[in-house]
Amino acid sequence: MNIARLSSADDGFDARFQALLASEPSGDDKVRDAVETIIAAVRRDGDAAVLDCARRFDQEQADSVAALEVPLSACQAALEGLDQPTREALETSAARLRRYAEHQLGQSFDWTDEDGSVLGQRVTALEKVGIYVPGGKASYPSSVLMNAVPAKVAGVEQIIMTAPAPAGALNPLVLAAAAVAGVDRVFRVGGAHAVAALAYGTSSIPAVDKIVGPGNAFVAAAKRQVFGQVGIDMIAGPSEVLIVSDGSVDPRWLALDLCAQAEHDELAQSILLSPDAAHLDAVAAVLEQELKNQPRAAIIAESLRGRGALIQVRDLDEAIALANQVAPEHLELALADAPAWVDKVRHAGAIFVGALSPEAIGDYCAGPNHVLPTARTARFASPLGVYDFQKRSSVLRISPAGAQKLGPMAAALARGEGLEAHARSAEVRAKP
Repeated sequence: MNIARLSSADDGFDARFQALLASEPSGDDKVRDAVETIIAAVRRDGDAAVLDCARRFDQEQADSVAALEVPLSACQAALEGLDQPTREALETSAARLRRYAEHQLGQSFDWTDEDGSVLGQRVTALEKVGIYVPGGKASYPSSVLMNAVPAKVAGVEQIIMTAPAPAGALNPLVLAAAAVAGVDRVFRVGGAHAVAALAYGTSSIPAVDKIVGPGNAFVAAAKRQVFGQVGIDMIAGPSEVLIVSDGSVDPRWLALDLCAQAEHDELAQSILLSPDAAHLDAVAAVLEQELKNQPRAAIIAESLRGRGALIQVRDLDEAIALANQVAPEHLELALADAPAWVDKVRHAGAIFVGALSPEAIGDYCAGPNHVLPTARTARFASPLGVYDFQKRSSVLRISPAGAQKLGPMAAALARGEGLEAHARSAEVRAKP
């Protein structure tokens, strides 16, 4: 199996480890320039530019953007056409995600201070949200649920979904997921032109307040360029998993976890840390065998060759320290006493605790969201959640006593900043 083998005890380990973590940027200058041109065209020409891009990039044959809208009846028909086990899996996954998301709802509050002023916070949902669902190399009904369900729980009034359909039709399971999640409008439009249409609006596609969802380098570049005009969730990089194992978990289970991550795409990253060299050898041997049985073997092999690693560490404390340095999107604690190590984890998008908690279950139906920070951004970012679809407004109602006390104080600070109008505005409220 062609996968890097490292040891933290070796000279030069730090440099090799950092080289392993280095990832390609989400787009180069050519991508950025191409996206800039597309966005400018959509801003200028609206539907005409979107239709032109759909024909060029998605091989669409429609004669208008309006014709690219998928009726909700088609989504419902797709749901009703599913076999019973698949429909139950989809609906149960959505229900578990919804139940988890309900615990994330932000609350408005207020209190009255000692001067009788009322101070507080008002939480409101965004009005319109666009969710981008990728559809190039594969179809992702799970992404529909993960993006739309928390938006609905937050109280978003309208969810607009865009997804590329290179063959002219969206995957029925994606449409069914839209019906289950309560998506309000669906367009078979993908790429940077979909992001631009959601950001600026056209005659057929409404402008939204925030765009969420993963995509290729062109989608990531487009989200970066329209940020400020609209909100975005994050700029997602290649997906990644880091597994910390003490050797107590079946090597085949961990080999499958590494393959599951690697099959996303060639830039996905799969790393296993363990102090047990024999355990690493066993995982490597199983990987060799498992790769022969994988439909996406070529992608897995390239991912493991380019960005994968089996790393021997001195002990589990060092393994956790390295994990915190990586700040991985997915962190699996494949340990006999896994719960005891959770509090030592400082940076991770999602933590999978114990042998029975693989990333794959989290990707689909456990309940927490699978839209997670990548490329070390878990140091400061969080999983997608209800809070991403709510905003907070401060509320101030100053009492007469509060104005008498706070007015002169504000005036003093304003004059310290050289802002006389501010000072006088505060002072006049303090006069009886």
